[in-house]
Amino acid sequence: MKSAFLDAFSGLSGDMIAGAMLDAGADFEQLQAALASLPLDGYRLAARRKLVSGISALKFEVEVGAAQPERHLSDIREILRRAAALEDRVKDRALAIFGMLAEAEAKIHRTTAEAVHFHEVGAVDSIIDVVAAAWGFERLGLGEMIVSPLPAGSGLVRSQHGIIPLPAPATAELLTGFPMRMGDGACEMVTPTGAAIVRALAVPAPPAMGFRIERVGYGAGTRDLADRPNLLRLMVGERTQAYETDELVEVGANIDDLSPQIYDHVVERLFEAGARDVTLTPTIMKKGRPAVTISVLAEPAARERIAAVLFAETSTIGLRYHTVARLKLAREVREVDTRWGRVRVKISHGGEAVTVSPEYDDCKRLAREHQVALRVVLEQAQAAARRQIS
Repeated sequence: MKSAFLDAFSGLSGDMIAGAMLDAGADFEQLQAALASLPLDGYRLAARRKLVSGISALKFEVEVGAAQPERHLSDIREILRRAAALEDRVKDRALAIFGMLAEAEAKIHRTTAEAVHFHEVGAVDSIIDVVAAAWGFERLGLGEMIVSPLPAGSGLVRSQHGIIPLPAPATAELLTGFPMRMGDGACEMVTPTGAAIVRALAVPAPPAMGFRIERVGYGAGTRDLADRPNLLRLMVGERTQAYETDELVEVGANIDDLSPQIYDHVVERLFEAGARDVTLTPTIMKKGRPAVTISVLAEPAARERIAAVLFAETSTIGLRYHTVARLKLAREVREVDTRWGRVRVKISHGGEAVTVSPEYDDCKRLAREHQVALRVVLEQAQAAARRQIS
């Protein structure tokens, strides 16, 4: 599957994404022909070379020569419907981008997506940027887009609604779930249009990723930034690693004065709080005292809940924690039939590795109901799953 990695060290906008796609191989004349079928006027397209910090980049520009009306989502939908030269997949992606933006604005203004007025983003230049990004995704043959952590920017900016903080409310709403570098940048680093494109078409980059680069494109921004080149780098290629990756947080403590009877309860509470894994390891502390090291793996968002349980349920007065990167096999859950009933089975695979793990609780329940050895149920469930995937 072809992938595009957005290296957004200077943030991004709709025109920077379109420029980077064109620089990476999408054809400008073909884009012009596709966009000409949109029922819009009062603008002219340009794509010019711009040297930024010695790097040749493409500046995609929509030069607007006439006033534009405010538009609603229904207006955008009708404009896309009437564009005969645009493929359905391009229209669908463009509409998804505008739909994401409308939902974000509706949440901010406490209204509905259909009632939202697209002010800046409903202008012809923003419509062109969005459609160009959706068209470039198709022309580059992409199956996915991956984006680096984004600079949030800082300060205030004037909008149709008055003075607003940066990142703009719509941008912040659209980028929930995407890693951001807070306070990085002294101006607007990610525009609402750029954020909507990322929300609809991209996923956050994993902490470690193998990637084979085939070609690189640079899209230039409008501003001249004092601390970095105002460029978006787009790398087209393929992921090369066989395994999935993610990040967890590990929280731990050494405990030497807690009754062993309590640990079972502590572990149960930790799993309720969101722990992925809990281990208890015997150890020796200072002055030769026997102790237990308790280590908990969890999603970063669960760190405070995990800490609250450890402070409340154990005698520790301090915790250590750090982020850990994890390689993991891709996994799916299927159901298989055994002679005693259905069993859920987790199938993990990556590269040449395939692991089949029947759900223990399902097998245990069937073994008790039918008075059969648990190991026999486990073996039959595993065999059934292997037959299914062979």
